[in-house]
Amino acid sequence: MLVFAKFAGALLLVFLAVLSGDERERLLLCAAGALALGVYGLRDVLAPARLSADAEGVTVVHGFAGHRRIPWDEVEHVVVTERRSHGLRTELLEIDTGESLHLFSRHDLGAPVQDVEEALRELWPSAEEEHADAEAEEQQRREESECPPHRPAAEERADRVDGESDRREPEQRAADDDQRQDQ
Repeated sequence: MLVFAKFAGALLLVFLAVLSGDERERLLLCAAGALALGVYGLRDVLAPARLSADAEGVTVVHGFAGHRRIPWDEVEHVVVTERRSHGLRTELLEIDTGESLHLFSRHDLGAPVQDVEEALRELWPSAEEEHADAEAEEQQRREESECPPHRPAAEERADRVDGESDRREPEQRAADDDQRQDQ
């Protein structure tokens, strides 16, 4: 229905442009508006489905009327956000792949945003769990690489003579260690 309204608005603006006569500003303004509405109407005709999903992943509109397939393991987050501006409240569905962010309004989806999010979460639970596990493993690897390896007690005792405890100052021990490594 909204597609027809866009084309009707474009035709109305073309009609106003024709009636503008010698007024160039009105002619240019009406022509620009008609062109913009016509392009948006054409986009809706060429790519009516802005989002589709199945067990393997989601397909989103990419560019003007192209489509991009995104497997579930590339999807990092699916969330509904709310934006408020000038007294209006707009809900958007966000699909974040880490490299790109895809936003969809109720108009784009043809259904309430909350309902679409719930449907996507039903298709995505195993992929979401796998992603969370992979993130936890990556975090653990990062933490392990940041911490220097601890020397085993046997190695620490080997540096001491006859089981004596090392009562030297830390700076002196570090200097002695550096000297041993240079040899």
